[in-house]
Amino acid sequence: MTIVKKMTAYYNKFMISYAPFWKTLRAKGESTYTLIVKHNISSATIDRMKKGGGITTAKINDLCKILQCRVEDIIEYVE
Repeated sequence: MTIVKKMTAYYNKFMISYAPFWKTLRAKGESTYTLIVKHNISSATIDRMKKGGGITTAKINDLCKILQCRVEDIIEYVE
């Protein structure tokens, strides 16, 4: 099994979606670039979110603070 397939299988186990985050990001006029450069969010965190991987609650807290939004504007549970 290739590394890409292993990573995809790993990330597909998660039931948390970041779809609300991408909508909130656009609505607040921010970009992944500004999160990385201006707000010191790591590119690895953005990459994990793009792939549906896990991030810490501390990072969710940081994003809520930066975007001035609620947790449900960042993540949602999908069965």
